[in-house]
Amino acid sequence: MVEALISEDWSPEQVSGWLKLEMNISVSPEWIYQHILLDKGSGGDLYRHLRCRKKRKKRYGSNDRRGEIRNKVSIDERPAIADTRKRLGDWEADTIIGKQHKQALVSLTERKSRFSLIYKVAHKTSDQVSAAISKLLLPIKHNVYTVTLDNGKEFAGHEVLSKMLDAGFYFAHPYSSFERGLNENTNGLIRQYFPKDRDFTTITNEEIIRAIKKLISIWESVYTKRTEILLKGLV
Repeated sequence: MVEALISEDWSPEQVSGWLKLEMNISVSPEWIYQHILLDKGSGGDLYRHLRCRKKRKKRYGSNDRRGEIRNKVSIDERPAIADTRKRLGDWEADTIIGKQHKQALVSLTERKSRFSLIYKVAHKTSDQVSAAISKLLLPIKHNVYTVTLDNGKEFAGHEVLSKMLDAGFYFAHPYSSFERGLNENTNGLIRQYFPKDRDFTTITNEEIIRAIKKLISIWESVYTKRTEILLKGLV
């Protein structure tokens, strides 16, 4: 399973987090890196799927520098059924920033199906992000029950969106990205098509559609491979 995910251009960190979240299997990123190095030493090509990334600096302190959002509803109040992933309609949302903070992508991921949507905005403002979310979800509002957000100020329009979509909008705890783990992993995949040094002003709708289709094929590939692995264990 690890090799299958790495072959789909997932990072070791993403693989580790996904296995823990989805299958309750603990495999550290360090172990995965070691396995890739051993594979390289024996002539394998898993290492070709790695991408160079700078280590994230640890944040200290408890203040949310991005400001406060009025009338936030905590993820603690989100209906328990959203945790089970037994229904379609529970979404996670975030934004992805372009080079020099010029333009951004709004990403939405449905928790059960893993279906993902992407929309480009010229500025990461509350108005533009809210408009993007409404444009993506209004046509399918019958399959929108909850949306879980991070604490960025761009989601300050959550109350209007909640009424518009007739859905509950909930905020994860600060610095708890694992509470939106699926969306975080998906954003990592999206970054492979639209990296940090990419000028987002040059992104076309055709590129966004191709990325969405690629994400769909990745999830289909993952679950096909997982099914094959589980079936082999029954033989």
